Amino acid sequence: MSGFSTARQKMVDGQVRPSDVTDIRILDAMLAVPREAFVPESKRALAYLDLDLDVGEGGSAASFLIKPAVLAKMLQAADIKATDRVLVVGAASGYAAAVIAKFAGQVTATESDPALAAKATAALGRLGCGNVTVRAAAAAEGDPAGAPFDVIVLNGATEIVPERLCGQLRDGGRLVGVFAMARPPRATIVTRSRGDFGHRALFDATAPLLPGLERLPAFVF
Repeated sequence: MSGFSTARQKMVDGQVRPSDVTDIRILDAMLAVPREAFVPESKRALAYLDLDLDVGEGGSAASFLIKPAVLAKMLQAADIKATDRVLVVGAASGYAAAVIAKFAGQVTATESDPALAAKATAALGRLGCGNVTVRAAAAAEGDPAGAPFDVIVLNGATEIVPERLCGQLRDGGRLVGVFAMARPPRATIVTRSRGDFGHRALFDATAPLLPGLERLPAFVF
């Protein structure tokens, strides 16, 4: 077993399984997808650590792969079906999209940095992820032309209720992400039912804020 393969197994056994992730599809996907393939060469030694890993390069804005256990727990709560159409918002270099592609029907991934979106497309292509499409788009914008989606996954945190994204859910659809409107931040699931939206906190979690989903600064006289 190679060094990265060993690290991948340790990530699943030491970070993901102890976080009460029991969905075998998620565990198998995380064992199968080489996380190092979505990390710059200079940071590949960090690929399997329990941290939010900045994969931006060359002076670009920070873009992150969120902690593996946080991603896995949110995916388990989203209960993605084999026929579901999934939108990944703030996809960074494409790792979350690659994992989801192992057990979803179709995946669309958006990334606000066009250069990073191109790198995600290349990485996903090298791994043969034919059911993933990457688009350069602001996080708050989503993919209205591709809506509605069965599941929307925020690959990061939001400080505002992402109403535009929630509006791109089909009836019965689910949005999961880290909601940082209050302290402590909590991973949250939003479910659409007959035009109404229900929110349920899942677990305490932190993740880097997605650009465009920050709270606007209050006006001070």
